[in-house]
Amino acid sequence: MFSLPQANQPYKVMAIYKFADLPDCAELQPRLAKFCCGLGIKGTLILAPEGINGTVAGTVDAIDALASYLSDGPDFGTRLIGAEIKFSTAATMPFLRMKVRLKPEIVTLRAPEANPAKAVGTYVEPEDWNGLIERNDVVLVDTRNDYEVGLGTFQRALDPATKSFTEFKDYVETHLDPARDKKVAMFCTGGIRCEKASSYLLSKGFEEVFHLKGGILKYLETVPEDQSRFAGECFVFDERVSVGHGLVEGDATLCRACRHPLTAADRADPKYREGIACPHCSDDLAKHAAAAERQKQMDLARQRGGAHLGDDAAQAATRARARKRAEAEASRERNKAG
Repeated sequence: MFSLPQANQPYKVMAIYKFADLPDCAELQPRLAKFCCGLGIKGTLILAPEGINGTVAGTVDAIDALASYLSDGPDFGTRLIGAEIKFSTAATMPFLRMKVRLKPEIVTLRAPEANPAKAVGTYVEPEDWNGLIERNDVVLVDTRNDYEVGLGTFQRALDPATKSFTEFKDYVETHLDPARDKKVAMFCTGGIRCEKASSYLLSKGFEEVFHLKGGILKYLETVPEDQSRFAGECFVFDERVSVGHGLVEGDATLCRACRHPLTAADRADPKYREGIACPHCSDDLAKHAAAAERQKQMDLARQRGGAHLGDDAAQAATRARARKRAEAEASRERNKAG
């Protein structure tokens, strides 16, 4: 577990996962939801017989209380001790509501042979990651989906071009060979997909499997930017959209039609229409019609001095990013003048 300096940001964000034995997850669901809602926490937590996964945000005191409740509270006991937990901050609440969901898996692979509680690859600390992935005998694989890879990835990493994690099994079958690929290193956003992916590769006979402990988020928080081998920004599943080194909010935004993350180049594309379309969904007229109607209702709500449902967090986050970019630009101009 680690915590970032608060940097005067009012919201604390906690990402957590752990593969643990939770056969009573259905009983835990309402208790956990009540605890979070009572503290004004928002976000999503997934409970499954194999463990917990999710990201939530709230005040500093509320998130600290939740972390304590999960690590040694009466409902979970000691089962979540050692969970992978990452803290960051946000200028605005990045979620709209609190959800605690029950699912068969905390990260869906649909491969029963992949059981991180029984077998998992070798963890590699962020400070040791560069040395590993620069070796010529190591195959480096990004286990995330294509839209995440598009925002940023490690140099030399292979992109499986998957739309969902379940497709990773097909990629392994067609592109990786345990007889040829003796050493495979993998990474993902926070580490959870890699734990399952590494367990899956071991079940298929791969000899040495490595994965980045804490994922890209831990790497960006730990490794100095001038030593980084990660190019771009890391996609996150909330209204921040992406983060960069130090886990500061990135420049990416979301297409409100298809939910694809957008870079500055995407937003400069002639096919981009704010709130309605982007280069990734330019041919999907059905999505455009729905997004155009939503944008119309948002514009009408703003004209009336209100906010369209679901618009508060997204618009506030956009304004906060614009403000930070303006402040950074002003600071650079002052430095030039001095």
